Amino acid sequence: MRLLVVEDEKDLNDIIRKQLTADGYSVDVSFDGKDAIDILEYTEYDGVVLDIMLPGADGYQVLKSIRNKGKTTPVLFLTARDSIDDRVKGLDSGANDYLVKPFALKELSARVRAMTRALYGKTTNIIAVADLELDSESHKVIRSGREIKLSAKEFALLEYLMINKGKVLSREKIEDHIWNFDYEGGTNVVDVYIRYLRKKVDEGFDKKLIHTIRGRGYKIQEEKEP
Repeated sequence: MRLLVVEDEKDLNDIIRKQLTADGYSVDVSFDGKDAIDILEYTEYDGVVLDIMLPGADGYQVLKSIRNKGKTTPVLFLTARDSIDDRVKGLDSGANDYLVKPFALKELSARVRAMTRALYGKTTNIIAVADLELDSESHKVIRSGREIKLSAKEFALLEYLMINKGKVLSREKIEDHIWNFDYEGGTNVVDVYIRYLRKKVDEGFDKKLIHTIRGRGYKIQEEKEP
């Protein structure tokens, strides 16, 4: 999944980016509220980690811009303000969660997982399709009792397919969610990674789970018996 981190403290921004990237997310960053508003105008994210005190426009203004456009993108506020009134204001403004600085990176990761789970209607870290299970916390993938080792990008792609079980995802939609602005690879990157996944997830199994929908994209789904 793809996240935007908006934090003007560059060292902290970099620490958060590295942590969330290690967690398997595709991460873009911004250091300015006005810049974040512009980015969010044209790019869809699965979540935003948003500082409140920002140059250009504060976090409340950024959040208001998101909600005024009818977007339900989950937002986790970061702030040094820890009074009850500040927390209530943040949540009443439309934020999904609130984390007070300084915070543990482990807690940040857990809150982002919970926030993005809710976006896709999931209540646990485990996603299953047929005999395939993915744990978004431990990053373990198991099929029929056998653990499958995946790279970070393979895991992110499989997770995105699984949380959209049965839905056809276009190459463009997959690329927009799995790769960030820094990506400079080839135009067939999605096809390449789908081949990698098929080799690891489907090869050796009678029932294939990853399907190509000609002219439209890909989906993951258990094929029913004829």
